[in-house]
Amino acid sequence: MKSFHHLLLVAFFLTLVSCTEVLDRVPQGEFTLENYFKTEDHAVQSVNAIYNQLREWQVHVFSFIGMTDIVSDDSEKGSFPSDAFFLQEVEDFEFTASNIAPASVWAGYYDGVFRANLSIERIPQVPEMDEALRERLLAEARTLRAYFYFNLVRWFGDVPLILEPFPADFAIPRSDQEEVYAQILSDLEMAATVLPERSEYGSEDLGRVTRGTAISLMAKIQLTRGNYTEAADHALEVINGGEYSLAPSYTSIFTQGGENGPGSIFEVQAAAYATGGGGTQYNEVQGVRGEPNLGWGFNRPSDDLIRAFEPGDPRREATILNVGEVLPDGSALVVGDDNIVGERFNQKAFVVDHPGGNGNGPGNIRIFRYADLLLIAAEALNETGEPEAALTYLNQVRARARGSNANILPDVTTTDQAALRTAIWRERRVELALEQHRWFDLVRTGRAATAMQALGKAFVAGKHELFPIPQGEVDLSEGALTQNPGY
Repeated sequence: MKSFHHLLLVAFFLTLVSCTEVLDRVPQGEFTLENYFKTEDHAVQSVNAIYNQLREWQVHVFSFIGMTDIVSDDSEKGSFPSDAFFLQEVEDFEFTASNIAPASVWAGYYDGVFRANLSIERIPQVPEMDEALRERLLAEARTLRAYFYFNLVRWFGDVPLILEPFPADFAIPRSDQEEVYAQILSDLEMAATVLPERSEYGSEDLGRVTRGTAISLMAKIQLTRGNYTEAADHALEVINGGEYSLAPSYTSIFTQGGENGPGSIFEVQAAAYATGGGGTQYNEVQGVRGEPNLGWGFNRPSDDLIRAFEPGDPRREATILNVGEVLPDGSALVVGDDNIVGERFNQKAFVVDHPGGNGNGPGNIRIFRYADLLLIAAEALNETGEPEAALTYLNQVRARARGSNANILPDVTTTDQAALRTAIWRERRVELALEQHRWFDLVRTGRAATAMQALGKAFVAGKHELFPIPQGEVDLSEGALTQNPGY
C-alpha cells in the first residue's frame, strides 16, 4: 500500500466539509461536493482518504494506545509522572467524562465513519468507471467503517449509528450496541462477497483490506459477542483458505522488512517521505526517551506483563526493550533518561532512522495478525467442545515462537476446557503483547475487574468496562446523548 501513498497525500476536501458552516461558504479550494465524485480517480481518492485516517493522531496514536495498552495490565503510562497526566488518569481509573482520551478517539473514529459514509453514498453516483472497481471500493469503505464502529462499540457500548455523511439532525441519540453490531456484520458480510483475496491484489495495492480481512474481523466480532460457533466458522474459513501463514521468525514481524508479511491480515500503512505526510506518530510516542532520543517513552511494559512470559520465551525479548540493551538495528545502546524511574520500551514500535524526524514514523501498525486468528479459532473451538482441534491452532503459535529451541514452550496437551481456556488466554497475552488487544480481551472475557483490582487499581465493576461518552459531545447533543453508568 506504500505504493499508493502519493494518492493519500492529495489535498482532499473531506476535511473541509465536516460542518454545514463550511458548506455554506464560497469554495476556496479545487474540490467541492459539487465538482467531486465525477471520475474514477475521485472514487479511488475518496477511499484512500479513509485509509489515510487510520494513521491519524486521534485514531491509532496517543489516546488509542492509552485506551488499549496503558489502561490494561500490559503497560504503564511511562515518561515523567506529570507528562500527559490525562493518560495517568486512564491508567489509574481516575478519569472522568472530561478526560481528553475518550474525546480524542471519539472525534477521530467518527471522522473515519464520515469519510466512509461519504464514499459509500457518492461512489455509486460517479457516472463512468469500471464497475468491478466501483464495487471493490464500496466494499473497502464498508470494511473500514465496520472497523471504526467495532472499536467505538467496544470502548463506549451504545453509540450513535450514523450511516450517511450529512444527517438531517445532528442531535443523534445512541443506538443499542446490538444494532451497531448488526450493522458492522452486515457491512463485513457484504464486503466479503466482493473483496479480492490478498493474492488477487497487485503489488501496487498491497495493504488494502481483503476478503480475508473482512471475514477475520467477523470472527473476532463473534468471539467478542460470545458466539463461538460463528467465530470458529469464520476463523476456519480464512485459515483453510491458505492465504495467510505464520512468518518463520516472530521478531522479524515487527521490523520494516517484515511489514505486510505472510501473516498480515490488516496493517495500517506508513512511510517516511522526505517531505513528510506518509508517516505516523505511533512509533514516536513509544520510542526511547533519553539517549538516543527516539521518542517520548510512553507505553512502558509492565512488571505484570514480564511475569506473564514463560521462562525462555523469546517473545519477551522481542517485545520489551530495556535500558542497556542494543537497539534492534544495532545502531546504539539504550541509555535512557536518568530522571525517569524504571524506563523500558515497546520494542515492537521501534523503527530505524528515517527522514522527517521522529514524528514521521514509517512503521506500519499491525491491527490484525494471523496468529491472532489462530488463537481466535483455538478459543472458539475450545468453547464449542472441540479441544483437540483447539490445541492444533494454539500449538502452531507456540511452535513458531520457540523456533528451533525444543527446550522451551512445550506443546499444550490438556483437553480440560477450563485449563485450556486459561492457556489460550495466556498465549493471546504474550503473543499479542503491546499490540493494543489486551484491554478488549480482558473486558470481553469478564476479567477486567479481577485483573485491575489485583494491581491495586481503582476499577469499579459495572462502570469501568466502558469509557465515558465525552462530556463535550453530551453537552453539544442537547440531551440526545446519555452518559454511561457511573460517570
